[in-house]
Amino acid sequence: MHKTPDTRDSDAMAQAMLTHHAATFAGFGAEQPPPPTSQEPVYLAALNACSTLGFIAHDAECLAQAWQAQSLRTGAFEPAQWPDHPADFGLQPVPRAQAFAPCPHQLGLYAVLPDAAWVGRMARAGVPTVQLRFKSTDAAAINREISAAVQAVQGTGALLFINDHWQAAIAAGAYGIHLGQEDLDALGANELQTLRTSGLRLGVSTHGYAEMVRADAVGPSYIAMGAVFPTTLKKMATAPQGVGRLGVYARLLHRYPQVAIGGIGQEQFAQVLATGVGSIAVVRALVNAPDPEATAAQLMRQMEPPTGR
Repeated sequence: MHKTPDTRDSDAMAQAMLTHHAATFAGFGAEQPPPPTSQEPVYLAALNACSTLGFIAHDAECLAQAWQAQSLRTGAFEPAQWPDHPADFGLQPVPRAQAFAPCPHQLGLYAVLPDAAWVGRMARAGVPTVQLRFKSTDAAAINREISAAVQAVQGTGALLFINDHWQAAIAAGAYGIHLGQEDLDALGANELQTLRTSGLRLGVSTHGYAEMVRADAVGPSYIAMGAVFPTTLKKMATAPQGVGRLGVYARLLHRYPQVAIGGIGQEQFAQVLATGVGSIAVVRALVNAPDPEATAAQLMRQMEPPTGR
């Protein structure tokens, strides 16, 4: 049995944490720990250990607070137990007081596509979840493309999310909207309430623990986590997260539908699915494929659960 937290030296605690978890989070260089906000031994140990494991300051602080909460909740310091209890991170209890309309827990193959023509093509190919990521500064062109995408999925069963343009998505009758963390932060309280009461589903991109906690505060329909692997599609503020981190994120967010995002090709599907994430977002794997329909069928087969004997 482990001693209670206040009788353990924080340096020894940190070393115990590293011994148990270094292999899971290998590949990241150590980060400078942020200034501590507590002198509790477990908190200090976790802050230093998580920084050594390569978690950026906001995430190391979030983990340190969670590890301290875990030790108080259980009455013991458990270096082998990586924090994954929602209450230890201050996540909303279920049912959530703040929540967007729900979407299926398993969103399956999630195709992120550049225009309405591609949206219709992949919807007709049977892809269950599609996102229109149309980049333009022309408001009229944006509205036309979103309306065309909504029409393109009619009768297919595909769930259509619109990236960024939430007012146009509401007007066109889309299924949902996907926002990045900065886009979410830019919404005022009234705008957020308008979006919630519209009935649109909300997906939010996250890149670590602090952003997951921030996303949970608004109760999105699903949470996307990444970038799992390097991607050239957009400049990322954080390093690729890897499957080790994806696995612990998935355990914490198991009450949410989850989407793995960022640089995922067909050859990585098995290891991503092994984390428990129920949906994988792909871009180049489909758009650059010689036969996108055949590739979509292959990827969807890979995502099917194994049949029992």
